[in-house]
Amino acid sequence: MLQLTLPVETEPRPDAHGEPRVPFLVALGERVRLLRARRGMTRKAVALAAEVSERHLANLEYGAGNASILVLLQVARALQCSLAELLGDVSTSSPEWLLIRELLQGRDEAELRRARLKLAELLGADGGVDTVGRQGRIALIGLRGAGKSTLGRLLAEALGYPFIELSRQIEQFAGCSISEIHALYGATAYRRYERRALEEAIQIYPEVVIATPGGLVSDPANFHLLLRHCTTVWLKADPADHMRRVAEQGDLRPMAASAEAMEDLKRILAGRSAFYSKADLTIDTSAQPLQETFELLLREVRAWLQRTANRRIGG
Repeated sequence: MLQLTLPVETEPRPDAHGEPRVPFLVALGERVRLLRARRGMTRKAVALAAEVSERHLANLEYGAGNASILVLLQVARALQCSLAELLGDVSTSSPEWLLIRELLQGRDEAELRRARLKLAELLGADGGVDTVGRQGRIALIGLRGAGKSTLGRLLAEALGYPFIELSRQIEQFAGCSISEIHALYGATAYRRYERRALEEAIQIYPEVVIATPGGLVSDPANFHLLLRHCTTVWLKADPADHMRRVAEQGDLRPMAASAEAMEDLKRILAGRSAFYSKADLTIDTSAQPLQETFELLLREVRAWLQRTANRRIGG
């Protein structure tokens, strides 16, 4: 059966006839043949529509063609499909996936959020929102330097909750620092440790304030787990404040690593803001002094918890 996603292997392996073939290109060729068959198009028709030679397309289908991304885009257009479908994205793997994707195509963020929550409700225990648990768990998200640790401790003390920094939990599981996890084991292993630490925090603490790593939102599975089980608060700040606060903590690496550190930070913030904005609440920590920010955070969290409690009672 054809794989849903293409293998990442790029080293040639001998096929059944002993000829070297790259697994990625072989699987890609199978995808092209499958989609061509699904569309009922001959190889010649696809080659003409894609404006590539029939021989080039034949090599691609056989797994012998090292196609450029532009050629793949042309072939995708000829087959009237997305590049994701050509490469075997999971959302193209069955008719139901395709029908669901079509329903969501072109929807705005508010509509997509409502659809996600309804789908989570429909799936129940497999993906539903932990309404009761979210009442007691407050998770602070945002880039490093947003104030998650400082404000998190103050918020936990005011609410009478324990406070944990998920990064410290990850390091305890791994037995080494975050930077060492990445250097020794890679990003995939780090995400596994992150998920394990988050799952344990959810299981152990019915009431807790959690300061999360800034990059947690980059992993859809871990971020969805957080959204399901915690009330989330995005602590946002100006890029200059992020940089200054990290430096004040004694970490000058962001400054030293690149002469364009501020531009790098702005790009990271821009890339993650759409995910951070999924939080239940947003507090701008650059808009006022620390004490006023804390008082605003406490008021907003208490008001949110009261509203959700009233909805539960009324619903």
